Amino acid sequence: MANNRKNIFLVGAAGMLARMVIQRAPSGYDITGVDLPDFDLTDRDQVLTLVAEDSPDLIINCAAYTDVDGCESNKELAMRVNGTGVGHLAEAARINNAILVHISTDYVFSGENDSPYREETQTDPQSAYGLSKLTGEQAILDSGLSDYYIVRTSWLYGPGGKNFVETMLRLAVEREQLRVVSDQVGAPTFTADLADAIFHLIDKKAPFGIYHFSNSGRCSWHRFAEEIIALAKVRGLEVKAESIEPITTDEFPLPAKRPAYSVLSNNKYKTATGVTPPEWEDGLCRYFDIRID
Repeated sequence: MANNRKNIFLVGAAGMLARMVIQRAPSGYDITGVDLPDFDLTDRDQVLTLVAEDSPDLIINCAAYTDVDGCESNKELAMRVNGTGVGHLAEAARINNAILVHISTDYVFSGENDSPYREETQTDPQSAYGLSKLTGEQAILDSGLSDYYIVRTSWLYGPGGKNFVETMLRLAVEREQLRVVSDQVGAPTFTADLADAIFHLIDKKAPFGIYHFSNSGRCSWHRFAEEIIALAKVRGLEVKAESIEPITTDEFPLPAKRPAYSVLSNNKYKTATGVTPPEWEDGLCRYFDIRID
């Protein structure tokens, strides 16, 4: 009897998204998870050797240097991890006839649009992080690999990692008033929904290429914070914060420039898979159902 199981080589297995990929993987997948310090995707020889030993059907890359401000002061490291290292994975995928799934970001765009970004929209990163992630995308395109999915996402949160939801909940316990930026607009994305999207693309044999995926809808960081605190109160969590003050980006300066508008169009994904991403409010409710207090 033929063995139809597929093997996934999961890079960045200890991270927030990868943990959810492991949880949400449909039956029929076996996962080999690798992460630092035992696996360094910037080490080409190690990448090629370990991927060859595993002989995977799929390589899913959830590893990245995601400290947006840290990338500004560690540009070389950002380029090695988010750029060069991705090229090593693409090379390994090509040699081993594996499909590569790589997670990218809304930061590859300028953030100056006034309508959702499509996959073919001109890229124009405004930060070292965005440039390093775009370099990783280009490394895949230049590798000669044809079987790949580059999945750009935005405002990611989920269990097992630093994220905006947990930051707001922590501050809401400490402070009576929160101050949150209101002039940046995007789409919060729950890791469970992104993990499901990855498997929808694979299992429905969507055409290879670049896809955008986020939860449906849009909001400002301020609106997102309001919903987080409201849900926390409804669910009986300890909340000290009584008000959330909207502020401008200029009032909260950071080393890296943030996109003012980073809504991604899900149309290509919906057409390829037949699946409509859940609304961001729905994703947040489901996160509250499973998060560890």
